[in-house]
Amino acid sequence: MSLNRPIGDQPAAEIAASAVLLGDVHVGAGAVLAQGLVVRSEDGAVRIGDHSAVLENGVIIGTPDHPVRIGRRTVFGHRATIVGAAVGDLCEIGNGAILMPGSRLGDGCILGEGTLVPAGTVVPSQTVLVGRPPHVLRTANDTDRERVAALRDHQTGLTDHPGSVLHGPLTAGEHMGSLYAYRDKTPQIGAGTVLFDSAEITGDVTIGTDSLIGAGVKIIGDSHGPVTIGSRVQILENTVLHLLPDNRLTIEDDTVIGPGAMIHGCHIGRGVVVEPGAIVCDGSAVGAESIVRAGACVKQRDAFGPRSDLDGFPARLTATLTAAPPRPTWAFPPGAAATIRRVR
Repeated sequence: MSLNRPIGDQPAAEIAASAVLLGDVHVGAGAVLAQGLVVRSEDGAVRIGDHSAVLENGVIIGTPDHPVRIGRRTVFGHRATIVGAAVGDLCEIGNGAILMPGSRLGDGCILGEGTLVPAGTVVPSQTVLVGRPPHVLRTANDTDRERVAALRDHQTGLTDHPGSVLHGPLTAGEHMGSLYAYRDKTPQIGAGTVLFDSAEITGDVTIGTDSLIGAGVKIIGDSHGPVTIGSRVQILENTVLHLLPDNRLTIEDDTVIGPGAMIHGCHIGRGVVVEPGAIVCDGSAVGAESIVRAGACVKQRDAFGPRSDLDGFPARLTATLTAAPPRPTWAFPPGAAATIRRVR
């Protein structure tokens, strides 16, 4: 895909066949939505500006409380996760960056790979930002701006074309997604559990009742141990679940796994919230009603008790919660598996 378009008449957006749009999405002229991208827009809460690009396997989630607004000629790298954030014109966002609800980036910002912008953070224009947690490296200089321009073939003019509103139905069902047998094991899906069409589940996987498996999710039970997922669980966009041989992966009831997460051979207790882009590694355990913060990494064989507030890389106990974590705004409401079910 080309990221550059002429400035004259309004060019069409370029949307990959494997990109998934859920809800009404305003897409600017000449925008690029690449392979494996998932955009969920509740009540038209996502706008992508002219000539901007969101590259492979990214996630965008906009809600009425936290809409997504992406400016013009802005590029997001592979596996970027944008949840309820506003981003200005001519920004360059590195691979694997995570932007949380209410965060705002001014024009001309540059984010290094894997940078996390926490909820509510305001980043001034022309800031070069890196890290988890992020720190300001410098104000963008002439060399930085020349690099951004060169990546766009020096097509940095900003246009105000009307763009188009594209509609993708919020469609899921008990017989959607793709189920694959592996050796003698076939996934088992409980009553009322729904899969979005681009979800894929392989091998020794059991899912309870009334759970929801989001678009682009990959659950891979091709090792010796089983994958067991409880009831009323949400596993959201472009998350990957896997495990090593002779291991187990267990997710208990009422847990929410955020978009772009990586869950590998661990035990996650009841009612846990795993925020976007977090990683939970093999042999680790997260106690009931805990929260794993965005971009955190629970390293191998670490174990944390109930109501743990975990953050950092590697994750550490930063607080003990006094109550179960609230359902995040980027999750579906309780009972959504029933309300969004559709016939193919």
